[in-house]
Amino acid sequence: MMKPNDKVAVALESIPEGSHVTVTCQGMSYDVEIKEIIEFGHKFAIKPISKGEDILKYGAVIGSATTDIRSGEHVHIHNLEGKRGRGDKVD
Repeated sequence: MMKPNDKVAVALESIPEGSHVTVTCQGMSYDVEIKEIIEFGHKFAIKPISKGEDILKYGAVIGSATTDIRSGEHVHIHNLEGKRGRGDKVD
């Protein structure tokens, strides 16, 4: 997690399901129970994200949630619709 308004963190190593991790960023801290295996380099939610809500990573919007995402769930193409670099959608 790089920015305090991020909604996801990136796993710096594979994290087993059921693990408890603490994510800290600029004085903010989140205790997260990992709901499924998170592979190295993949994103997981650090707080609940509602369907349709923007997902922030590194302080920038990377997409929107296509379903409700619980804290600790894997965030990837199965529950995120990308917004960056798309020519078919204009804000």
